[in-house]
Amino acid sequence: MIGRIRGRLVHKQAPAILVEVGGVGYELQVPMTTLFQLPELDSEVSLLTHFVVREDAQLLYGFIDDRDRSLFRQLIKVSGVGPKLALTILSGMDAQSFAHCVQRDDISSLTALPGVGKKTAERLLIEMRDKLKEWLVRAQDEQGEESRGASLAPFTDIVADAEGALITLGYKPQEASRMVSVVNDDSVVSSEELIRRALKSMVKV
Repeated sequence: MIGRIRGRLVHKQAPAILVEVGGVGYELQVPMTTLFQLPELDSEVSLLTHFVVREDAQLLYGFIDDRDRSLFRQLIKVSGVGPKLALTILSGMDAQSFAHCVQRDDISSLTALPGVGKKTAERLLIEMRDKLKEWLVRAQDEQGEESRGASLAPFTDIVADAEGALITLGYKPQEASRMVSVVNDDSVVSSEELIRRALKSMVKV
């Protein structure tokens, strides 16, 4: 089991990143909540990981926050929720926001995420409610704390990159284009910021 990885961040293209450790490049899938907090390329990065072994692939998932990794591990235990959908959920909301969704029985915010239908959302609320009690308490204690910031290197074509990342997460091309166009303006300087705005416009948490 690979539990943590630390090395040089050499590439990031949502939702995948590449971390070089001792001359070996490790490809990780990360949620947008982690991608937004990554440092600039060629900087050192340390990520908590979850390793998935399938018959046709070995996949490594990375997380900045331990609560996000813990939530990911709980989500993939829910019937009908695999790693890809769990990553999509964590791309739309972090562990604290998900806990608030559960607390409010907020089905609409969950069904706004690609791949999450009403039945899946209801199942998530039921199965995760008891597991999130500790997170709910911690979330209340952390209200008002400043979020961690990170400088992000802009991509050449931020609109195309943002649309591509949303499509990878499961949104249809036309829907991704519409989401980006609604929130895009002159103040946007990176694809990560554009993706963040687009996801935030879809999820009211």
